[in-house]
Amino acid sequence: MPDDVLVSVILPTYNEAPNIVRLIRAIQAAATRPTEVVVVDDDSPDGTWRLVQEVSAADPSVRVIRRIGRRGLTSAIQEGIDGTTGDVVVWMDCDFSMPPALIPVLVDLVVVDGYDAAVGSRFAPGGSAKKDLQDTEDSWLGVALSNLLNLALRVWLVPSFYDYTSGFIACRRQILDEIRLSGDYGEYFIDLMYRALRRGYRVVEIPYECVPREFGESKTGTNLWQYSRRGIKYLWTAFKLRFSRP
Repeated sequence: MPDDVLVSVILPTYNEAPNIVRLIRAIQAAATRPTEVVVVDDDSPDGTWRLVQEVSAADPSVRVIRRIGRRGLTSAIQEGIDGTTGDVVVWMDCDFSMPPALIPVLVDLVVVDGYDAAVGSRFAPGGSAKKDLQDTEDSWLGVALSNLLNLALRVWLVPSFYDYTSGFIACRRQILDEIRLSGDYGEYFIDLMYRALRRGYRVVEIPYECVPREFGESKTGTNLWQYSRRGIKYLWTAFKLRFSRP
């Protein structure tokens, strides 16, 4: 893959006005290769899309796709994939829980080292999930359930892979042309990783420290009922994958 590859960074958003412009600038500051940033916004009431439009007016490397009447994390990421042309596609959460400075590391593992996908991993040795949650918008319950869920997924699927709900990845477009994202929320990543691993793609995990959200509300859930609904979908996805044909 040539050194002048284009990197497409997709940022799916809903009500991320306090974070989005800072995140775009942090991604651009960290970039070591030609990079476009595409924000896919589900018509946020807080005007996230409008802030990106203002940035885009002065910077053609930044674009916004404003989705009116369409909602959902998985479909937003897929729409971003379909609307970009980068040789390497990256996506991440938009709450600064994932470090923008890690993006060039993930991209180089694909471009230079020949991996098909590089995943930012909380659960690989050396990584860590959210720890100090005091005075943040995240909950201990959500973090604890995420740890338990990923442990169960490792046992059930491919034990050598650690973070099945990462959502932080740099990936060759070839994989995404072959495997379209499927699911409602975070289960899409379980499906993508398992299928990629089963098809023999080379995937590497890079540990990082996931930090708590400072601003805005978590989209995963805020109580046991919401977490349980997500978790059941994740486990059902894993069950279907486990017994699917290669």
